[in-house]
Amino acid sequence: MGVIRMFAAATVGLVSTVAMAADPDQAIRQSLQKIQPDMPIEAVAESPMPGVYQVQLEGGRQLYASADGQFVIQGYLYQFKDGQAVNLTEQAQSRSVAKQINAIPASEMVVFAPKAPKTHITVFTDTDCGYCQKLHSEVPQLNRLGVEVRYVAFPRQGMGSHGANTLTSVWCAKDRQDAMNKAKAREELPAASCDTPIAKQYQLGQMIGVQGTPAIILANGQMIPGYQPAAQLAEVALAAAK
Repeated sequence: MGVIRMFAAATVGLVSTVAMAADPDQAIRQSLQKIQPDMPIEAVAESPMPGVYQVQLEGGRQLYASADGQFVIQGYLYQFKDGQAVNLTEQAQSRSVAKQINAIPASEMVVFAPKAPKTHITVFTDTDCGYCQKLHSEVPQLNRLGVEVRYVAFPRQGMGSHGANTLTSVWCAKDRQDAMNKAKAREELPAASCDTPIAKQYQLGQMIGVQGTPAIILANGQMIPGYQPAAQLAEVALAAAK
């Protein structure tokens, strides 16, 4: 992600460069915009840690800052409760990711649903990906276990690649489920062209941190990077729905 690279590469000398602003929101935004003018800040709010503010970026990423904007932290914020360490940053990121994923209309996905779904997973997929094909072969088992599988597109080699073209053929097909089955079985689909959400979904995946496929998003927004066997995946998916 750009934010990670930016903080890894930059030496932040905010104390001498940031003009004091009237309130924490303004001060923090001014500081971050000096580092990256187009930083995608969604919200600034008090964090659970006194004196520290939480900055939510597009895609769910979190930063932390002092009220005057002179100190910025990138990393995890933990809270110790009852002897257990709770990762507050991961929780906040997952909530943001879940909100964005759940806002995708079903009409823009390829959905394999059981008769009585207990939960759902959203899978960023590339039809050319071997582990995506393996996961797809287990979709009937996931359905039997009560897990609805929702596919969104993530052509690993970018738009214009063979994977992107195949995904376009899937999304343009009259029967998307059948086309997805054929594509995951390595059948060549007829080339097609229509208005699809593939580029938008690819961009969303990059924004929330998808780096490979399959990338599985549970109902609570938690991301599982990579293939997991159906029984194991169903267990964590059902637990995330509670």
